[in-house]
Amino acid sequence: MAVSMGLLRALLCRPSLLQLRSPAVALSRGRTPVLCPGPSHFNTACSRHFATKKAKAKVKGQAVKVNISSALVEDIINLDEVKMDMNAVLDALKNDFTRNLSIRTSPGALDHIVVTTQDGKFPLNQLGQISMKSPQLIVVNMSSFPEVTAAATRALRESSMNLNPEADGTIIKVPVPKVTREHRENLSKLAKQFSNKAKDSVRRVRTNAVTQVKKAKEGQSEDIIRLVEKQIQQMADSITVDIDKLLATKTKELLG
Repeated sequence: MAVSMGLLRALLCRPSLLQLRSPAVALSRGRTPVLCPGPSHFNTACSRHFATKKAKAKVKGQAVKVNISSALVEDIINLDEVKMDMNAVLDALKNDFTRNLSIRTSPGALDHIVVTTQDGKFPLNQLGQISMKSPQLIVVNMSSFPEVTAAATRALRESSMNLNPEADGTIIKVPVPKVTREHRENLSKLAKQFSNKAKDSVRRVRTNAVTQVKKAKEGQSEDIIRLVEKQIQQMADSITVDIDKLLATKTKELLG
């Protein structure tokens, strides 16, 4: 039995020995070959194989960006208009940040205040003369439209600027709030609310656009429809990233 096992071992190892004795192998290796690889050799090979598969899977899993020419799908949807609508949301957010979230108060900071009157809604700067009386006080002269002084005072008080106006005849005195840590934090929370509303608006634009595409899919290639929907989603994602960047910059500015 011992002899048979010896012969069997010799037969199994003969091809390996022949290969290891070849000059090419000897020169390329430059060291004593391993006749019977141990567990460490198999682990190394398996780990390399796994790493290669993992790298390929990562590349395969990456989202492929779509870039369709608007002219090619104009009979399905106007992608340029969709992009303009999404950019308009971003521009509106920038305006909201500038008008409502300024730490330094100036007469121009009240221009956006909208006053509701019996004749409609009007910007405060069209109804009264706004001036800076001192660094701590803004004055609004309502002598041109005295009948809406109360409405203007109410609009100032109900704004998001944490104002406490006082009316003295046709003159509205608006003390400039102190820039406290609490005030900065409140402005930061307000910035978050503005950005969330902007994201909701972007989602509505995206949903409306996708709905329009689905309605026009009759007679169109399913692949084309799918690509158009994917591009609309990419546009929405891009604007959302810009909104997050804008919020991060504003938050840093407010909190210092």
